[in-house]
Amino acid sequence: MQLLPDEENHGWGHTITILITVYWLAHGLSYSVVCRAFQIPTSTVCRLVHIGTAKIAALRKVVITLPSHQDLHEVAAGFERLANSPGFAKCVGAIDGCHIRIKTPPGPGGQDYVNRKLFPSIQLQAICDGKGKFLNIFAGYPGSVHDTRVLKNSRIFKEALYPPAGYFLVGDGGYPCITQPVAIITPYREPVQGRIRRRFNGHHAKARLIVEHAFGMMKMRWRCLLFKALEVSHTFAPMVITACAVLHNICLTAGDVLEPLQTEDDLDVPAPRPIMGERSANGWRDRLAAQVSAPDVQPRELEDHDYI
Repeated sequence: MQLLPDEENHGWGHTITILITVYWLAHGLSYSVVCRAFQIPTSTVCRLVHIGTAKIAALRKVVITLPSHQDLHEVAAGFERLANSPGFAKCVGAIDGCHIRIKTPPGPGGQDYVNRKLFPSIQLQAICDGKGKFLNIFAGYPGSVHDTRVLKNSRIFKEALYPPAGYFLVGDGGYPCITQPVAIITPYREPVQGRIRRRFNGHHAKARLIVEHAFGMMKMRWRCLLFKALEVSHTFAPMVITACAVLHNICLTAGDVLEPLQTEDDLDVPAPRPIMGERSANGWRDRLAAQVSAPDVQPRELEDHDYI
């Protein structure tokens, strides 16, 4: 309420607009049920929800921001702790995509929203820090679009916004392992050969899991995202998703943390598609894997030991 502007151009007050909006987001109820709870006409509830959602989503530039150069060390330290390895001391974010269920849009283009799990959805691409707070989001692409294409069309990729040189993000096997324009380190693809690579994948998964937890927390808190189909138009859905992401960050900043809902978005990840002009990060990943498996201390009497 303090972050939002309080100017109103309709007869209902600022407080009731936000209360109705947050109530609707938190319960995932139809407009008719919300209207009975607040004793307000259904058409008015619909209008206030659209106004309130737009206002909350507009806070994105204030609440969902990339860390400053001074904050990078703290973000990296968080991922080093998550991975339990100094090999991730330059990791400053976890990237992943999440499918939000919607009703199949009318018209011939509706099938474009059906994803590989055979339900219609809109995609949310997000980068989060080691606490599950969103640093960047990109919502709106139909569910059938591959994660690589979503990444390629996002501002974070096209403008090389993040991470800075020398740092990297961790992502699942649906993303390419590249250094430019966005440095993303992915796990070795199965079947993994060698103990060093298997160990690296294990530490990598510990660091990457936080973004899945962030999606789970957001869905658990804002029940509108858990319905079999989000009860809004597919053109309004991206704004609803953005508003939920903004409120997710506000809750975490206030210390209000939930146990995440288990999601299945990471199952059956398709192989990444090539991106024109990309530079492979396979060599960087190999060096990180070697660093992860390297012993912290090598006493003289154990120098010949075969560490794994």
